Amino acid sequence: MRRQERFLHRYGPWAVVTGASSGIGRETAVQLAAAGLHLVLVARTQPALDELAAELRSKSGVEVRVLRLDLAADSAADELASATANLDVGLLVAAAGFGTSGPFLDTPDDAEFDMLAVNCRATFALTRLFGRRFAARGRGGVILFGSVVGFQGTPHAAHYAATKAYVQSLGEALSVELAPLGVDILVSAPGPTRSGFAARAGMTMGAALSPAAVARATLAALGRRQTVLPGFLSKLLGYALATAPRWLRVRIIGGVMKGMAKRPTASAVPTG
Repeated sequence: MRRQERFLHRYGPWAVVTGASSGIGRETAVQLAAAGLHLVLVARTQPALDELAAELRSKSGVEVRVLRLDLAADSAADELASATANLDVGLLVAAAGFGTSGPFLDTPDDAEFDMLAVNCRATFALTRLFGRRFAARGRGGVILFGSVVGFQGTPHAAHYAATKAYVQSLGEALSVELAPLGVDILVSAPGPTRSGFAARAGMTMGAALSPAAVARATLAALGRRQTVLPGFLSKLLGYALATAPRWLRVRIIGGVMKGMAKRPTASAVPTG
């Protein structure tokens, strides 16, 4: 009850979750509904959104709206702004993302540009959109999703890791800049996670976290930390490499990523 009261007071009554149709986004939405927050679910797949919305209304008794939206589109932020203009939103969970793996020179151009649009441009646009709204109301929170590969260059996932480095840097800076305005910023940087992301990025996972575990650790850290590394493997990769020279970290993590890549190229598809 204490956690529910904290979330409702600090981040309620409405939350926006992108990438909500599957994986970490879906599980975060489930846990936010259990905490009593009304939800705007955003993703590209309408049937999955409708199914989740019906489930959350039935189980948690919250109000749920769905918005089918491709965050790679130039108009995505404007559409989301219009769809939520009449709602008192206090939390943004930017869980939508793309991933590719394989040789940098071989991955399809369209996939890479779309990944840049979703992972970076949409993250920027939505964080600024809701950051301004939260600052005006004097309270709120933003959860961004980085990755353990975003702390150094990552061969065999070079562009993906670079987009996550952008998210990490942006979130770290804004957690300081927006704190006096009452806005909490958190970057969640998970390691391998059991979701549709790996298959779509052309990767195979060994030991991996469940999306529910990532969501749970992430929500627990909101308002308390700048960055969270959910799960043992994420912490092991993050802390074990932290003291190594950067050039060595690049080689180590590149070797790990090369072993996970199942094929030389992969098209990127949004997790939501």
